[in-house]
Amino acid sequence: MIPRGFRQQRGVAVVTAMLLTTLAITIVASLFWQQQVQVRSIENQRLQLQKQWVLRGALDWARLILREDGKYSSIDDLTEPWAVPLSETRLDRYVESAALRGESSAAVLSGVIQDAQARLNLSALASHGKVNPSEVAAFEKLLGFLRQDPGLARAVAQALAQSQRHGDSGSGSPRMIGFVHVNDLLAVPGITPFVLTAVRDHIIFLPRPTTVNANTASAEVLAARVPHWSLADAIKLVTSRRTMSFRGLHDISARLQDRSELDPAGLSVSTSYFLVTGRVAIRQAGLEVQGLVERSGASTHLLWISQV
Repeated sequence: MIPRGFRQQRGVAVVTAMLLTTLAITIVASLFWQQQVQVRSIENQRLQLQKQWVLRGALDWARLILREDGKYSSIDDLTEPWAVPLSETRLDRYVESAALRGESSAAVLSGVIQDAQARLNLSALASHGKVNPSEVAAFEKLLGFLRQDPGLARAVAQALAQSQRHGDSGSGSPRMIGFVHVNDLLAVPGITPFVLTAVRDHIIFLPRPTTVNANTASAEVLAARVPHWSLADAIKLVTSRRTMSFRGLHDISARLQDRSELDPAGLSVSTSYFLVTGRVAIRQAGLEVQGLVERSGASTHLLWISQV
């Protein structure tokens, strides 16, 4: 007969062994989970770096196209190579893809180069802290064409002028937000996401005052840019350029026919600023960036880049 005390000790030993086993399993499971989290985190970081490098390469490719175009052409229109969007292109040969692990997804790149001077440059709304009435009038026309409140033009101009005054002052006071990206307009009272969506593709902030490219701008932007032009006048010109792009301001005037009093000042047929948008997807992860490129002759400079 086993003594009672011995049976109790054996029971305690069994319970202790079970507790130790459970504790060991819990520790091992926790370590395994932490390892899985670290592996996943490292993998996500690697994918993020891959996406960034692919998009940076796409920006360099776009700059190369713009440099080559600048060497051989002084006129920019929508028939040139830079204006052809890059459709979705698989990069299995260049980026480590999920196909190496037996998965069906792959790295895909797409992008587009857009003429930034096809848009109304809002940087000219104010200069040295003072509102420019003629530019406000142009923005008012554009807002009217897009069925938005024309009064927002003056609100934006005043906000821009105020930011310039704060930026130029040496008083040490906090500097107001600058206007670099179109989304910065959300800081202006009255500019809502709905309004921004309606005008986004027609406006931009560029580092200096610019003309509007008559070969690439929409009818709304053309009519807004030139005083005394109606939307019908601009639509007529947009229709005309589908047959042949404008070769100069004289060509624009000639196509106005009996409307010779409509001076095309403020327009041009060449561009110095381009928006480059690139999108890359690697497996389930995607990234989209946009950059502003300045072209001067045969050289290009990336002025800013931001995630969309």
